[in-house]
Amino acid sequence: MDTDFWLQRWEHGQTGFHQSRVMPLLQKHWPALGLPRDCRVLVPLAGKSLDVAWLAAQGHRVLAVELSPLAVEQFFAEHQLTPSVTDVPQGRLYQAGGIDFLCGDIFGLDAAALADCQACYDRAALIALTPALRARYAAHVYGQLPAGCHTLLLTLDYPQAEMDGPPFSVPDAEVRTLYEARWGIDTLETRDVLANEPKFAARGVTRMSTTVYRLTAR
Repeated sequence: MDTDFWLQRWEHGQTGFHQSRVMPLLQKHWPALGLPRDCRVLVPLAGKSLDVAWLAAQGHRVLAVELSPLAVEQFFAEHQLTPSVTDVPQGRLYQAGGIDFLCGDIFGLDAAALADCQACYDRAALIALTPALRARYAAHVYGQLPAGCHTLLLTLDYPQAEMDGPPFSVPDAEVRTLYEARWGIDTLETRDVLANEPKFAARGVTRMSTTVYRLTAR
């Protein structure tokens, strides 16, 4: 699954993964991170998520990263914001409303770009990636976030054989394998969500839960 896959999804309007509301689990659990209002928050593989605007409304300085220029442009149009646009080494940077939206590859970010991120919100990045890319992503992105950084991570767990991802199943054991060497891991909530996801049940999924984690970089 390469960059063309996601670019084509946006080009063809195949964006069923986009949510038309702010994620309730974000609103519920974000205060558990205990972050200052003006902290810098990384949102990887952001799409045009309403969660980005919600985080900015909390007073945070948001660094959202998204591969598709269509998604980025739609985000600002839908929020009636006119961004300034600058070409930077990592891609094209759109800025407005306290939001830095980088249109570029998340794997192109280096430690300097992430050095001032005090937090990360990962709802749709880890579960969007194949197992091989998940390991690379965790090492590259989470490996470069600074000590003391807090992450709110949301995952899905279902029998992977019952459905092709994305979104992919990322069970608790894999989360711990990927992160526990450097990150403290606290489970904030696990809930059954299949009844609220009829499209997955229609594809033959018999069990699905979501787990919310608080990760703290050591």
